[in-house]
Amino acid sequence: MDILHLVDRLEELFNESKSLPLTHKVIVDEERMLELIDQMRLAIPEEIKSSQQIINQKERIIAQANEEARRTIELAKEQSAKLVEKDAIVQKAEVMAENIIQRARQETKLISKEADDYAINSLVHLETELGKILVQVRNGLTALKNDDAIKEQSNPQPVSQRPVNHTEQPE
Repeated sequence: MDILHLVDRLEELFNESKSLPLTHKVIVDEERMLELIDQMRLAIPEEIKSSQQIINQKERIIAQANEEARRTIELAKEQSAKLVEKDAIVQKAEVMAENIIQRARQETKLISKEADDYAINSLVHLETELGKILVQVRNGLTALKNDDAIKEQSNPQPVSQRPVNHTEQPE
């Protein structure tokens, strides 16, 4: 399940909760809240898996580019070897082969850079989304902890008082 959908459901749960009069506190359905948190925990690894898939896709693209460059270089070498047989065309063949090899290297660099850019952009986006989710989860936890602290302050435990012995001398 998409993590952003789960965050929306968490927000919906919050909005549906009953507010406590004269406070900024709400009463949340604990079972539903814990269920959403469990689903979020399961969904985050899915987001991480998708980033791994992006990295794997980048590696496949680079491998394909390298293979294509290798074949192009091999083809260029074969073509230049055939041209070497003819003395009059030897220099032209070497220049053409070098040009083909240079173009193949440039194409490899370009494809590799594009794959890196794609992976970087995808991971930056994922990092941003995960950051937003983390902030929302932390805010939810803080709100729940503050609610517990206020409840404890409004119901203080009686402090036992010790009888004072006026006959004791200070140390």
